[in-house]
Amino acid sequence: MAAHAAAFVAHATRRNALPLDYSVASLRVVDFVVSGLRKNGPDPEHAASALFGIGAYVGEVLVRRAGAVWVDFDATQRAYFSQSVGVRMPDGRVWNPLGKVLNRFELGPEESLQTFYLTLHGRSRR
Repeated sequence: MAAHAAAFVAHATRRNALPLDYSVASLRVVDFVVSGLRKNGPDPEHAASALFGIGAYVGEVLVRRAGAVWVDFDATQRAYFSQSVGVRMPDGRVWNPLGKVLNRFELGPEESLQTFYLTLHGRSRR
């Protein structure tokens, strides 16, 4: 998933000098990127590749800043989250950054990715 996040960063910063440095503050930039994708209406099929890359980026921020690790979801988790991968926090909780990005895309700004991080349970204190 780290490679997918890096590919998203490379693509997103190719023409624009976006501060995508895996910081918590960069999640605000990611919120703006998702808002830009929504301009033509929230059609997740049209934006699927970009949303996957953004989800990988958000997950990688959790890995680098909150002590999470990428995990393959078991069958029950896959059914619940509708995703095959997610992150496990230091306290053992699992979260679904890919699904969170889809929620942000489909539901709008009230599903902020930066707020998701800031209110996330189970982060390590760094």
